[in-house]
Amino acid sequence: MDSSEHHNGEIRRYYDALHRAWGPQHWWPAETRFEVICGAYLTQNTSWNNVERALENLRAAKALNVEGIREMRLPRLQRLIRPSGYFRQKAQRLKMFIAFLDQRYNGSLDRMFAGNTEKLRAELLELNGVGPETADSILLYAGNHPVFVVDTYTRRILSRHGIAPETSDYEEIRALFQTALEPVAHKLTDDRRESIPDLESGISGAAHPPSAMSRSKRAPVVQIYNEMHGLIVGVGKNFCGKSQAKCDGCPLQPFLPGGKE
Repeated sequence: MDSSEHHNGEIRRYYDALHRAWGPQHWWPAETRFEVICGAYLTQNTSWNNVERALENLRAAKALNVEGIREMRLPRLQRLIRPSGYFRQKAQRLKMFIAFLDQRYNGSLDRMFAGNTEKLRAELLELNGVGPETADSILLYAGNHPVFVVDTYTRRILSRHGIAPETSDYEEIRALFQTALEPVAHKLTDDRRESIPDLESGISGAAHPPSAMSRSKRAPVVQIYNEMHGLIVGVGKNFCGKSQAKCDGCPLQPFLPGGKE
């Protein structure tokens, strides 16, 4: 990526514009760390609505926890998460994660997340079905580790705004956002962390009602990465579609090439 300082400033302006428009997103919506981990696996190749249906099935079965997935027979797990699609594959991967947790960390999420970020990231990436986005979602949203999550929406927005092609390397984009957003962390206040988005006023990004995980105490830089990813999801869901961009009303419209105010 060229003109790194310019792009860093642009990313910071995107964050400010989106946060002014939509406020805290309370993303990732979950009550426990393990629910975040399950969601990170289940959201692969499907919509979040489908993930919520699968999570609700696990919750109703009192299995949305490490012990529940460990003890459940594979066929039943497959049935419960069927709404998320690719349910046989995802059930096997959830079982493999529990086996990893048991073997490496004696079944303890506390022990796992207490480790070094890069070491744990490398271990997660060794697991079948865990790519960088899934690993970073687990680290950021469940473990409060300082990593930025790059998704399809992020790539699409950067490409349409002339910052980086959609085919850019994941690690290059992650480094861009982390470098750009670290200086913003000191601006975060308790009021901005705790304020509740107005979900009745129309478009509010990807905002969810506050949950136990969205309110969890985080280092400022981790909170910034969390908020920015949620805000980007809001842009992707409401304006920056795969086949068509609906730029009117998008808080990032003024930043489009040739469209700056």
